[in-house]
Amino acid sequence: MKPFLLEIGKLKIAGYGTMILIGVIVAYCLFTYRGKKRGYNVDNLFDITVFSLIGGFLCSKLLYIVIENPKLLLNPVEIVKTFSQGFVVYGGIIGGFIVFILMCKRYKYSPLKVGDLAVASLAIGQGFGRIGCLLAGCCYGRTTDSVIGITFHNSFIAPNEVALVPTQIISSIFDFILAGVLIWYLSFLEKKNIGHNPGKVTGAYLILYSIGRFIIEFFRGDLERGFIGTLSTSQFISIGIIVFGLIVFNLDKIKRLKYKEGI
Repeated sequence: MKPFLLEIGKLKIAGYGTMILIGVIVAYCLFTYRGKKRGYNVDNLFDITVFSLIGGFLCSKLLYIVIENPKLLLNPVEIVKTFSQGFVVYGGIIGGFIVFILMCKRYKYSPLKVGDLAVASLAIGQGFGRIGCLLAGCCYGRTTDSVIGITFHNSFIAPNEVALVPTQIISSIFDFILAGVLIWYLSFLEKKNIGHNPGKVTGAYLILYSIGRFIIEFFRGDLERGFIGTLSTSQFISIGIIVFGLIVFNLDKIKRLKYKEGI
């Protein structure tokens, strides 16, 4: 809707980048606030956040290149020139989680316990990121005659002067609601004294986010994001992450089952 929030001469403040920055700040503040209340060292949480963001950012770009233009992998110079353009959220989630686990191990934290604390912040950051998508015009929806359709007039990415399904707004609202549910769920587990089974909240995030993403993909209109048959690349990734999320969510049951079989 507004690619640049402010233009002063050659200085341009991009709406997408601004919303990403706001999302990161809000997510970090919530993460450290909740972590400090539970006895975690704030400096360690800062390191975990920064390195996870870097890992997520790089993997998000890498997955975009693999899906959109694999030939770029042979042209590092062109990658650098277009580095600020094109990212895939799932790449960021996967890469961020890998680095997150490594950083937690470094500080001798349980990745599942810290993950249960962090995923709500991740969802909030994604919510702000989708607002950035709306401002930039990326991740746009299909054409529609519905009353909820939105029309771009000066987008460099989305089709202009035609009503589109507001997939960015829907995704943003879903992410914010998901964050609230995850915050409530962790508090519920802690109050019921069942927080000793880490991974429940992390698993819930992986399952719920992937289900939401799988559904919203049917309403997306940016066809260049990659398809395998009738399903988009992100939908196939969603299926894999749902399966992985179910495993994480049921780790306590899996461990009990293995213990009984061992006996």
